[in-house]
Amino acid sequence: MAIFKKKLQVKPNTKGYLYRNNNFEQILNSGYHEFWDFKNRIELFCLPTSSKLIAVTNQEVLTKDNVALRFSFNILYKITDGQKLLTQFSLDRQITYIILELEQRICNIVQIFLRDRIAEMDSETLNEKRNELTEFKTEEMENQVFPFGVTIEHAQLKDLTFPKTIQDLFAKHLEAKVRAKADLENARTKVATARTLKNASELMKGDDNIKFFQLLETIGKIAEKGKHTFNFGDITQLTKNESAK
Repeated sequence: MAIFKKKLQVKPNTKGYLYRNNNFEQILNSGYHEFWDFKNRIELFCLPTSSKLIAVTNQEVLTKDNVALRFSFNILYKITDGQKLLTQFSLDRQITYIILELEQRICNIVQIFLRDRIAEMDSETLNEKRNELTEFKTEEMENQVFPFGVTIEHAQLKDLTFPKTIQDLFAKHLEAKVRAKADLENARTKVATARTLKNASELMKGDDNIKFFQLLETIGKIAEKGKHTFNFGDITQLTKNESAK
């Protein structure tokens, strides 16, 4: 009678969905299972329970200001309801092809959302806010994949590549901004220096000691030019007289 028994294997990190006479019968956990199958009408579909990564590369899109760019993104998804998933696809093929079609549908949904998000921004804004697109999963996106029995854990923008001419323009714009900032800082420094010198000058105007040293400096310069005779009384009184004039 053993010839009428069928041994089925469910590998680790998967769940088995057993169909008899083309009707769902039960869910099997990982391990080996034996069933009577007199008419050879049992079929097993195994689906992964771990998260799966989809990498999409080299996609094109136009920004709001009609700049063509390329982008790549990653999707991390997980099958949460395998029975629901199997009701959405034709089961007349191997499970590998069912998973491929599932991932293609997920990619199409996610790509449309990302394209729409990029297309509503002009290139300069997009370049400034590209970090905000790193994680772009939305509730609406989740709702659209829910009928497949899956959930999207992450939808992340990986690369965003502008044409070379646009990259050069961005580089020049950044250089101009840095130069303008440096010029502004230099101007502020000059204004602060001028203000300090003016304040110092105001303080020096009424200082008798400063005037005394200025007088000595003037006398020294005159003396350097030749032989001169200077007659002084009280030199401090002279500075006071100079101040009184």
